[in-house]
Amino acid sequence: MLDTLPKTEVADLYRTMYLIRRTEEEVIRLYPTDKIKSPVHLSIGQESVSAAVCAHLDKRDAAFGTYRGHALYLAKGGDLRLMMAELYGKADGCARGKAGSMHLIDTSVGMMGTSAIVATSIPQAVGYALGLKMQNRPGVVALFFGEGATDEGVFFESLNFAALHRLPILFVCENNGYAIYSNVAQRMAGPGLLARVEAFGIPAVRIGGGDTLEMFDRAGSWIREIRAGGGPRFMECMTCRWRDHVGPGEDRIYKYRSDAELDSWIGSDQLAALGRRIDDASRRSIEAEVEAALADAIDFAEKSPFPDVQEVYDHVFS
Repeated sequence: MLDTLPKTEVADLYRTMYLIRRTEEEVIRLYPTDKIKSPVHLSIGQESVSAAVCAHLDKRDAAFGTYRGHALYLAKGGDLRLMMAELYGKADGCARGKAGSMHLIDTSVGMMGTSAIVATSIPQAVGYALGLKMQNRPGVVALFFGEGATDEGVFFESLNFAALHRLPILFVCENNGYAIYSNVAQRMAGPGLLARVEAFGIPAVRIGGGDTLEMFDRAGSWIREIRAGGGPRFMECMTCRWRDHVGPGEDRIYKYRSDAELDSWIGSDQLAALGRRIDDASRRSIEAEVEAALADAIDFAEKSPFPDVQEVYDHVFS
């Protein structure tokens, strides 16, 4: 199936991943200027997960994510202009400049938001899935989180609740191996994550090597099963962030992972692998479209005004 994937679908995946990669490379370029008013957690190297899953979602479907959320926001169709303006802290940002990189939202396309606090989006997504079922509304919830979030108690409570009520939710664990700088092997006892999930009766699979097309295939089949009332499914997607946990820099100086480990992931870059499946003319056309959209978004953010001082009193509880 993967070798016969239509060229249009491969091109769409490449477009999404190239957009994510180039957007974050521009964030790296701009960050030293202090124009970006927010901490950033980059998804470079992890683009495959969001791109592969969100390719099967539409506007009726909801996505919830983590503070490393640029990839998910863009893959779900979030407005690039509004994202850049938000990073700049501008009034035209997707949260009017109040939230920054870690709290991206675009409900018009079902991007329900990202959170800076580990695991908080897990029960929110399960609650949204319960709402869909109770109201008999069509739609699937795709929930993205890192393997570090599986250390939190709410993860297990949410798995249990989703399984009991056969909720329409796809759990997507982006396992990059490290919670900040702590290796998962030093934190997780027992037979591993999949066995923990399967104990709740939830079908679970691990996809190794960051393989975009394998993720795309599995996500497609399981989202179809969820739409048909099959209940929750779980994907553990092995991946790797190429940059530091937070910020635009390299992190090789900390030596919590070997250079060989990181170089191996970089050497199997999934963006480049997809690019080789597309003819040169199509690839250049996609890249030109993305570059134009990105330049426009940065210009939009530059020209957008900062929020009025009065904004600090809006959208707060007292």
